[in-house]
Amino acid sequence: MSVTPSIALQLYSVREAAGENLGSTLARAAEIGFTQIELYNLVGWRAELERELAANGLTAPTAHAPLSNANAEEAFEAAAALGVKTLIDPMIAPERWTSLDDIRQNAEQLAGHAELAKSYGLTFGYHNHFWEVENTFGGRTAIEILAEQLPAEMTLEIDAYWAAVGGADVPALLTALGDRVRQLHVKDAPAVDGGLSKDRLDQLPAGDGAIAWAPILEAAPQTELLVVEFDEYRGDIFDGIAQGLVGTRALLEGAK
Repeated sequence: MSVTPSIALQLYSVREAAGENLGSTLARAAEIGFTQIELYNLVGWRAELERELAANGLTAPTAHAPLSNANAEEAFEAAAALGVKTLIDPMIAPERWTSLDDIRQNAEQLAGHAELAKSYGLTFGYHNHFWEVENTFGGRTAIEILAEQLPAEMTLEIDAYWAAVGGADVPALLTALGDRVRQLHVKDAPAVDGGLSKDRLDQLPAGDGAIAWAPILEAAPQTELLVVEFDEYRGDIFDGIAQGLVGTRALLEGAK
């Protein structure tokens, strides 16, 4: 990689613990070795996050906020107050990716949020799941078609796991998306029947599964942040994120 990205933890991974005690959850993440957190629920937890991030020596370069069903201004205001640099919409529902007109409408909505982000001194981005690559039009993925219609300042946070289980050639996808990709979500999947398991309960720390990470990292040299994240995890989630941090560091070492 042309730059060495930093590593963050997506707070959603430890959502159950955070819901019980946000401060102790962030303290434990810091003890494991994380220095950066990708936030979620930043509006609901704004005051606590402001206090507990500082108390634990953590920063939050990015945050997720589902702006399709939330007050966008409130989310951008909270992000700016918490020192976030890039606010990311984590999902547009799968039924809104089934036609070219769907994609056009998604691009228009995201562009509106990107324009609003500028007024708060923020960058705006979008994070994928599997349906943005599973839906194809003329041999091209929906996420590629979306990218062409987004304003130049918008970024993409590509979840390499979801792109892979969705059937994409992830390095080729990253190459096509180019320097819009500034963050990558990193988690792994085991091999099943010649492919990858699509069961989210099978998610593994990066490097412990069958996803080939070296070509993925090589195809995204402009990536600034690798985010350790699990939608679900069968074992102890704190063990999972600790292994995820070790595995992600190892991937970076291998990419040098």
